[in-house]
Amino acid sequence: MRRVAIVGGGPAGLMAAERLAAVDGLEVAIFEAMPTLGRKFLMAGKGGMNITHAEPLPAFVARYGDRAALMAPLLDAFGPQALRDWIHGLGIDTFVGTSGRVFPREMKAAPLLRAWLHRLRQAGVRTHVRHRWLGWNAAGELRFATPEGEAVWRADATVLALGGGSWPQLGSDAAWVPLLAACGVPVARLRPANCGFDVAWSAHLSGRFAGAPVKAVAASAGGAFVPGEFNITAGGIEGGLVYALSAALRDALERDGHATLTLDLAPGRPLEKLAADLAHPRGRDSVANHLRRRAGIDGVKAGLLREFGQIDRSTAAVALAGAIKALPVPLVAPRPLAEAISSAGGVDFAALDERQMLRDLPGVFCAGEMLDWEAPTGGYLLTGCLATGHAAGDGAAAWLANRS
Repeated sequence: MRRVAIVGGGPAGLMAAERLAAVDGLEVAIFEAMPTLGRKFLMAGKGGMNITHAEPLPAFVARYGDRAALMAPLLDAFGPQALRDWIHGLGIDTFVGTSGRVFPREMKAAPLLRAWLHRLRQAGVRTHVRHRWLGWNAAGELRFATPEGEAVWRADATVLALGGGSWPQLGSDAAWVPLLAACGVPVARLRPANCGFDVAWSAHLSGRFAGAPVKAVAASAGGAFVPGEFNITAGGIEGGLVYALSAALRDALERDGHATLTLDLAPGRPLEKLAADLAHPRGRDSVANHLRRRAGIDGVKAGLLREFGQIDRSTAAVALAGAIKALPVPLVAPRPLAEAISSAGGVDFAALDERQMLRDLPGVFCAGEMLDWEAPTGGYLLTGCLATGHAAGDGAAAWLANRS
């Protein structure tokens, strides 16, 4: 019987294992460094398990940016609808939220993971936890560090699904990078994706508004305009709206040494109408009261306007409206990779053949976040991981079949 090793027990690895377990004559084993499988998957589902998105497939594929053309065939084979059908096959219903995001009916990751692991066990997949991959020995066997010492395992094919470099406490610690680089595999530098940013707040704003949500706003960067909300932190900004623009902001910081997030603090009000409202006589009102009464700007929004709007009692209504509609927030740096939701960079797609096998390491396939792609939150990350795992599992099965 031929043996296949899946190194990494996250969504990509589990999907590869499922595809391979359906092939007769294969012994499939999962090796995971952590004590349990799917830790990052469970953490991502704590606030509500967003599994994919219901928008049309062309728009969905476009979310993968400059990797869209590379991801397109993988998503054609296992895209959002196929993912939903697969989850339904596990006995879990899904629904589409008002934003188009797709969730399990119970909104939780744990029931999905339990059902999935049960099905894998029923299919004969074996699991080895606390097995940290160390590369290969001279005989080509996989090496693992375990609590009992080093162990080796001979595999006829191997799927590497080791994650990126974010949330290392959950297993994605990028320890695989030097191992593959030593074998000549091109690996793009890992960078934070879906991340927060440092901002040089004044002591007043940081002390008063750290932890405050900024709701009902919109932001632009790199030509994209996104409505939503975000949070102020003691040293910067984070949250869904920021994550949606994080790739453009990160790239601008790396390329130019500076980047600006432009905020619209009143996205539902046209500039001309806002300027007209603010042009009403102020009387004895303070600037703060005038902004609250005429523009609905108070609290943290007013704090941001004072921080970056350069306004005072003499500021003309048109200039004040312009600052509200296009407030520049200069960024200092992205937050560290370890704090990011996901990572960009990884194994170069050019190093892979059409089966996701490393050209220079026959029989070794790659999947998931360790590949050089990124996507925003909203179900795109998970769908991408599952699609690459699906392709790597099928690719490994096809490669083995051709060698029989």
